[in-house]
Amino acid sequence: MASKPPKSDPVQDAPQVAEPKHAAAGLPAIGHTLRIAQQQMGVRRTALTLLRVNQKDGFDCPGCAWPEPEHRHTAEFCENGAKAVAEEATLRRVTPDFFAAHPVTDLATRSGYWLGQQGRLTHPMYLPEGADHYEPVTWERAFDIIAEDLKSLGSPDEALFYTSGRTSNEAAFLYQLFARELGTNNLPDCSNMCHESSGSALSETIGIGKGSVLLDDLHKADLIIVAGQNPGTNHPRMLSALEKAKANGAKIITVNPLPEAGLGRFKNPQTPQGMLKGAALTDLFLQIRLGGDQALFRLLNKLVLDTEGAVDEEFIGEHTHGYEEFAAAARAADWDETLTATGLTREKIDEALRMVLASERTIVCWAMGLTQHKHAVPTIREVVNFLLLRGNIGRPGAGVCPVRGHSNVQGDRTMGIFERPAPAFLDALEQEFGFAPPREHGYDVVRAIRALRDGEAKVFFAMGGNFVSASPDTEVTEAAMRRARLTVHVSTKLNRSHAITGARALILPTLGRTERDLQGSGEQFVTVEDSMGMVHASRGRLEPASGQLLSEPAIVCRLARRVLGHESRTPWEEFEKDYATIRDRIARVIPGFEDFNARVAHPGGFALPHAPRDERRFPTATGKANFTAAPVEYPRLPEGRLLLQTLRSHDQYNTTIYGLDDRYRGIRNGRRVVLVNPEDARELKLSDGSYVDLVGEWKDGVERRAPGFRVVHYPTARGCAAAYYPETNVLVPLDATADTSNTPASKSVVIRLEQSATD
Repeated sequence: MASKPPKSDPVQDAPQVAEPKHAAAGLPAIGHTLRIAQQQMGVRRTALTLLRVNQKDGFDCPGCAWPEPEHRHTAEFCENGAKAVAEEATLRRVTPDFFAAHPVTDLATRSGYWLGQQGRLTHPMYLPEGADHYEPVTWERAFDIIAEDLKSLGSPDEALFYTSGRTSNEAAFLYQLFARELGTNNLPDCSNMCHESSGSALSETIGIGKGSVLLDDLHKADLIIVAGQNPGTNHPRMLSALEKAKANGAKIITVNPLPEAGLGRFKNPQTPQGMLKGAALTDLFLQIRLGGDQALFRLLNKLVLDTEGAVDEEFIGEHTHGYEEFAAAARAADWDETLTATGLTREKIDEALRMVLASERTIVCWAMGLTQHKHAVPTIREVVNFLLLRGNIGRPGAGVCPVRGHSNVQGDRTMGIFERPAPAFLDALEQEFGFAPPREHGYDVVRAIRALRDGEAKVFFAMGGNFVSASPDTEVTEAAMRRARLTVHVSTKLNRSHAITGARALILPTLGRTERDLQGSGEQFVTVEDSMGMVHASRGRLEPASGQLLSEPAIVCRLARRVLGHESRTPWEEFEKDYATIRDRIARVIPGFEDFNARVAHPGGFALPHAPRDERRFPTATGKANFTAAPVEYPRLPEGRLLLQTLRSHDQYNTTIYGLDDRYRGIRNGRRVVLVNPEDARELKLSDGSYVDLVGEWKDGVERRAPGFRVVHYPTARGCAAAYYPETNVLVPLDATADTSNTPASKSVVIRLEQSATD
């Protein structure tokens, strides 16, 4: 039997702290996985469910977007993927009785962990204006409420349609179609907060905002650089790919402010040898100062240019543009400035250079550690420069590899979830569906919050996710949401966004990936796109958590019929009955999806075309891969201050908190900790175990404070600190964003530490 959810909210600011681990996975991961799964699902349901995760005839993990290998293990899931599945397939339920017992004012005081542990939502719920309790409502009435508000807006641009990265391709395509037929491009999504910087930089430099490698390329690489990423917690199945690459002779350089257990040693739980001994992954650890990555790659580029015979001149001459301007900027790189920016030694950089020059096939992987800085886009452009110099894009075993988080965040963007759509995409929609889509750009996440704050947006509709907890500047975001006239959340589970509402609010419960989706034409499946552009099917088999649940496509179709009425020529009713008809339309609108239904029926799915990878063709404005030159930037740190990065614990996926432990970092039973280098702590007179308030400092002069954090002496880079989000999102100013991409700069927040009143 599964255990019951906690009745009380556990204390999270009194953790036990031990030495951090130096290896990931192994027997502890298996034990923890089974314990969590059985608590949520029970023994029988655990076995039935986990054996279908990421299988060719099963369902896609609702966790990360790491691709599946061609030959799959019986247990093709990781510890955190199993936690995600367990929380979706849980036997715990949040019924109308729960809402009758818990007013919204009570829910607003609860932690994200406690809210998520209550279980699956079972009924549509409505919070009337002035009320403090959600009450059950029929689906028909829920759609009427939304339609009333949307139709009463002064402009469709007063509505915001947010999307989480777990939404399927089919639901995402319908969702953007509905928003655009309504008349707005206000389609902010979670990409705006994570890999928008990658998309901006890659679109400019190689012509497509996606990675250029497939899984097999990692296995063929000579050198893999993993920068600003912690795969042991955030993408654990990537460790298997790195292990295979090492077995094939690859070297791995890790660039990160924190040592991460998974990149130290990986104890593969799928093999006896892996369980017992494990594989050492990192050959060279560059413990970089936060925000110093652009300076590092700029200096490496200078050193490559200065090495006779190191530059691939034939590739550069045939396939690139802007080389001379780039080369002039790179040759001006300064050793002293680089050492200051990076905190590295000359010996470490020289060692990295030797590994770079010895490699004929190099891949650079990265995640939020590169994308969430003010200068994130120039940093990623410098990574592209680094790869172009030696011809490492468009050949096997080489290329750019931005590692996406949420399971279909890349697919959502492919399907048109974007506030700045390409004219060609809008033209295709117009031709296929017979209406004129709006051409004016819409709001991204940061601009959407401003619009709510300033009264320019009045209806907020979220397809999945936990917008309030995921967004920056928590107090500003929450105040903005409360100014909305109506907030609507399509969700599987309870989260904080359901307690921070507009004047009126709706919770619409939906099917999860694990559940059977039965529509008018029979049982349905959906599709997703992984981090490397592979599209495959996902089929749930469990009975739905409630007979009141609707699928995401069904919710969009019924809402569209209610709002758009007979004026719409789009066959919404047909789409709801048979998802194959949605895929037929996707095939006619989006390049690369031709013959979609037939191709996705192939076990394992198919790869979307990628011109730089497949043809060494670069669809940029110049028709070539673009070298770029930008001034080197890095955060300057006032005396007595630290640079804070927000990060996940190991018991967490995005804003979903599975437990209160961070096993690899030695943190148990608590989340309000700040990791500080022992030498920095001594200079600041902070003992291990003392309590401090984190106080953010930014140019607007507003004090942002996160109180009551336990100091943990930890081997971070000097001058750098780390703490978990969403607890520290309050410290990230709404206007502190990356240039060009407008992504919140959550990885370089200047803070001071003040003794806490609770110490």
